[in-house]
Order: sequence, then structure tokens, then C-alpha cells
Amino acid sequence: MSLAEALLELQQLTERLRRDCPWDREQTARTIVPHTVEEAYEVADAALEGAPAKLLDELGDLLFQVYFLSLLLSEEGAGDLEDVARAVHEKLVRRHPHVFGDVEARTAGRVRANWERIKTDEEGREGIFHDVPQGLPALLYARKVQRRAAAIGFEYPDTEGAIADLDDEVRELKEALAEAPVLEEAEPDEHVFEELGDVLFAAVNVARRLNVDPELALRTMTRRFVARVERAEEYAAGEGKAFAELQLDEQDRYFDRAKEAFRCE
Repeated sequence: MSLAEALLELQQLTERLRRDCPWDREQTARTIVPHTVEEAYEVADAALEGAPAKLLDELGDLLFQVYFLSLLLSEEGAGDLEDVARAVHEKLVRRHPHVFGDVEARTAGRVRANWERIKTDEEGREGIFHDVPQGLPALLYARKVQRRAAAIGFEYPDTEGAIADLDDEVRELKEALAEAPVLEEAEPDEHVFEELGDVLFAAVNVARRLNVDPELALRTMTRRFVARVERAEEYAAGEGKAFAELQLDEQDRYFDRAKEAFRCE
């Protein structure tokens, strides 16, 4: 089967589900979008795991979301899948003048700078942060805001400057904590709240300079923490102990053992 045939069959399947499935008939763009976001995260997880078979499957789920949302557009007379494909094709050609035109861009950094400049011109931005989606996850929202600022040159000149700023923000958080110790289950002190926000924002800035997606990095490390704690729990259970009931120093001993085990695998 050719690519064109496979894509056409998926379009026909999408149309039939919309017509014949009671659940699909009831959907709108608003009800489908949460599923689209979920599928995008599942694609990200599969890519991070380095699992090609899982990535293939999750990409299919995400592709179906594109087909379904495009079908909803066509029902409103606002466009269809062909319009979607042609629009993104034209946009990508337009935003890669170093490939399809005579603009020179020998580094990834220059490509990014050109991309942001072209987007600014195309979108007719009214201000630096025009149309930055506030519904993004907080880490990605911070990164997008920082990219917009960087596009006009408002950023640290190098990674060292961003790391120094992170160090300063951590120091200021420590000073705030010294003045207002945290009470369990109580409303956080406003100064502490703000300083912690500064630390997170500065950490995202460092991630951006290192070309690390902060959302994916945090998700990856959180999953690693979960795996290590679960392994530590297994080790404790193997010795007839309940991990949750142990003192911290003993929990740490099992946790360190789990960390070492994962390093050796």
C-alpha cells in the first residue's frame, strides 16, 4: 500500500466513525482537544523511552486526532485536511529561506533567529509576547516567553550568565526562607512563593540555553525517581520490611542501593 492510499483510507475511516459512531458524532473541537493533548504527551513518552514500536503506535493516535479535528473544520466550511496540509507545507517553505531561498544560515542558532523573525513579520505581533498561549504547561509557557524575549536580544549573553542568575535566585530563596520559615499545611509566605517562582523560571532559562525541554526533562527525572523508589521498596520487602514504615536513614540506604542497581543495568 502506498502512502497516499494509507492516508486516504484513514480519512475514509475518520469520516465513517464520525457518521456511524454515537460517541464520535457527539464530539466537538473543545471535547476532542484534551484527547489531542494527551496523545501528544504519550508520543513524547514513547520517544523518551526510545521505544520505536510504541512511538509508531502513539504517532498513529496523534495522526488520527489531526484527521478528526480537520474533519470538524470541514463540517464548518472552514477548511479540510488538504487545506491543513497545504498550509503547513507553505509555512515550512516560507520559514526555511536558507533551504528554499537565498538566505544564509549555517548554524541551528541562526535558523532559530530567522524563524522567530519571520514568525514576527507573518503574525503581525503587537508587542513581544503577542499570542503566547497562556494555557501551555507552566514550564513550556516560561520557555516560550523567554524565547520571545531572546528574539529581541533580551537575554543573558551565554549559558554561564543564566546559571549565575539561577544561583542568585536560589540564594534569594534561602534568604526568604530564613525570614519566613515554612509551616506545614499552611499558606506559603508570599515572599517565599515569589522567590521559588523565580528559581523555577531561572531553571527553565538554563534549560533553554542548554537546548533541554524542561517539561520532558522533569517528566523523565520524575519517572526515574518513581522507578528507584519502587525498586527500593522491593529490596526492603525482600528483607521482610515495609519501606513506608522505615526511618529516613534506612529508606535512604535502600534508595541508594536502587540507584546503584539502575546504573549497572
